[in-house]
Amino acid sequence: MKATAQLSEGWSLEHEGTRIAAQVPGCVHADLLAADLIPDPFIGRNEQYIAWVGRRAWTYTRDLPAGETAGAGFERTDLVFDGLDTVAHIAIDGQELGRTRNMHRAYRFDVTGRSGALSVTFDSAYDEANAVKALTGDRPNAYPEPFQYIRKMACSFGWDWGPTVVTAGMWRPVRLERWSTARIAQVRPLVTVDGADGRVELRVDLERTAGGAGRHLAAHATVAGVTTTAETDGDTLALVLDVPDVALWWPRGYGEQPLYEVELTLTADDEQLDTWQRRVGFRTIEIDREADEQGTGFTFVVNGTRVFVRGVNWIPDDVLPSRITPERYRTRLEQTAAANVDLVRVWGGGIYEDEAFYDVCDELGLMVWQDFLFACAAYPEEQPLRGEVEAEARDNVVRLMPHASLVAWNGNNENLWGFRDWEWEEQLAGDSWGEGYYLGLLPRVVAELDPTRPYMAGSPWSGSWDHHPNDADHGTYHSWEVWNRQDFTEYRADVPRFVSEFGWQAPPAMATLRRALPGEELAPDSPGMLHHQKAEDGNGKLNRGVARHFALPESDFDRWHYLTQVVQARAVATGIEHWRANWPRCAGTVVWQINDCWPVSSWAAIDGDGRLKPLYHELRRLYADRLLTVQPGAEGAEGPELVLSNQGPTPWSCDVTLRLMRADGSLAARTTLGLSAGPRETVRLPVPPEVTPATGSTKEYLVADADGLRALHFEARDKDFDYPEPRFDIAVETVGQERDTVEVVVTAQTLVRDLLLQADRIDPHARAERGLVTLLPGETTRIRVHGTRGAGANTVRAALFCVEPA
Repeated sequence: MKATAQLSEGWSLEHEGTRIAAQVPGCVHADLLAADLIPDPFIGRNEQYIAWVGRRAWTYTRDLPAGETAGAGFERTDLVFDGLDTVAHIAIDGQELGRTRNMHRAYRFDVTGRSGALSVTFDSAYDEANAVKALTGDRPNAYPEPFQYIRKMACSFGWDWGPTVVTAGMWRPVRLERWSTARIAQVRPLVTVDGADGRVELRVDLERTAGGAGRHLAAHATVAGVTTTAETDGDTLALVLDVPDVALWWPRGYGEQPLYEVELTLTADDEQLDTWQRRVGFRTIEIDREADEQGTGFTFVVNGTRVFVRGVNWIPDDVLPSRITPERYRTRLEQTAAANVDLVRVWGGGIYEDEAFYDVCDELGLMVWQDFLFACAAYPEEQPLRGEVEAEARDNVVRLMPHASLVAWNGNNENLWGFRDWEWEEQLAGDSWGEGYYLGLLPRVVAELDPTRPYMAGSPWSGSWDHHPNDADHGTYHSWEVWNRQDFTEYRADVPRFVSEFGWQAPPAMATLRRALPGEELAPDSPGMLHHQKAEDGNGKLNRGVARHFALPESDFDRWHYLTQVVQARAVATGIEHWRANWPRCAGTVVWQINDCWPVSSWAAIDGDGRLKPLYHELRRLYADRLLTVQPGAEGAEGPELVLSNQGPTPWSCDVTLRLMRADGSLAARTTLGLSAGPRETVRLPVPPEVTPATGSTKEYLVADADGLRALHFEARDKDFDYPEPRFDIAVETVGQERDTVEVVVTAQTLVRDLLLQADRIDPHARAERGLVTLLPGETTRIRVHGTRGAGANTVRAALFCVEPA
């Protein structure tokens, strides 16, 4: 039987002629931080002072005793690296074992009988990128760093939400594997469903020792009580397990997520040599891309059910990904699922995430759209990159394909669009730029290795060069013109078939800012705030977004911070409400983005310290099965429309109360409508004229209530509306005996629009269970707050914000 020994202890890192303790898995920056040799790049402007780390070579060493690589009855000992970041030279006692140049692959070296000083030297990623650039020639990209010339996490070179922290190290586990005769090299489980029955086909590749060559081997597989055996004298095996009456795996909100343990055992003469275990789920997945009178559709179909995708984009949760633990994955993904998300897109400028990420997605019913790792650049297709790209794709398709949550492979992020619109075509002058990967190599690899899943060439992509790559009427669409240049109300100007990226920025929580910028007098343009704003003209776009709707605070940072949060939540709500109202023409939205990799002003719903922005709470409402909204009337309509969007599995019948309210709190008119929407159905109807605010009214607004849901419709922008001076009463009630949880009870005396309790202003560890809420005169809301002790009404009031008269 194979034996494994982890090599996580005993490593050291050479620094300025001395050796410091090193953690494996880990990276150079983490080790230097632990030794107090560099400042935290997340704090202040320290990022600028540690740039040198990525521009030099680093060497890790460890003793490899003879007893670890020989004896104990095994023929072979392999040194296995699950991840080396990135350009590494591996040697024992100065004799080279091999070299690597890809962060996204695993590596294996035969070290049988070898011992001594094991060293892993990492060259500067910049040196490698520049050397490859010299070989292949210059290529355009969206950022100034040379990330497209090296198979390394692109965003480690900086992005419009991320710092430039170019690290190196053994970022995934290192181990010794001892074995004899043969081992299981890889297993490809092809999981399919036919009616009520499931099938698992295991395509197995073997590796043999010299002594094991030609020996007769047997493999035994089992799943759900079904077993089978296959035998071979060669290096491949195929086993088929037919499982009757399987329980289907469903996305969250559509059913349960049953997972089946598949076990495979390799034997020779009844001696167990190796084992392999994974969990699989039975489901069918396709993307309906049929053309219709409106263009080319793009609809996920799971187990025959058409799905409106309620998605988010995912970036690496830390710019130093070796620090992301299984517990952190679970926390972040449970937060994601709690926001009623059903799909997570793993974006192409990051990494193929750890197994723990996909395991949690399997359990929670979070569909995973997996990008291959190409983003925002023209990528050379010559060697040495082409071979690395294919090997990387093969490694990761096989590694990830057991996961039921994985529903689609995507070739790249924005590169097809970039070729057409970002002046690349002229600059390239016929040079390769990645098209051969996205339309040739990658679909071929997926078709060969994982034919059970759909592949798309890129995001955005209209399906062919017959249409513009980012055509709203065809395929997937990225909506960035609104954030970059327009008011968020312009999201309503079109109905894309599938919105795979859109979003709006806001700063992180106040406690996150104070931790990241200690001692700084905070202002939108203070030095630290500007350093932690990576987007081009990011603050200008934030300010213009606020100024279109509110009086822009000139010198009140607290007010500015609140209003940017309000606008972020409203902007995303405007898009999702509109696009959900147009199901099934629009079949999904994937918000940019759910998470951050450091404390920064960004599009995230969860900031770099893990605190929830108001946008997060708004996503919970927007992505709930049942959504009530009021939409501006479609073309030709005389007024606004009431929309019931039911993405739940059962019919929704309700009475909708519509009230025309005056700014002073009085009721102008009221009516009740009985409505019904079937499962996965959207229903629209005109708002009755008697409760419709006059066009452009600054003194009236519409309130719609049904089943605890509320929708508001104002004709005027906030800065033009005749808001009363907000007045409300506050009471604080302790919950439970621990006294660290309270309920803040707010009772409105006037209209109170977008009330927000920023709990982290009371205590950095405090968190509120809800975000923005609007109260009519006389209404009360209860906001539960965890992690605070002894907070009185005055303390709470200082952390409460709402819309005020212009």
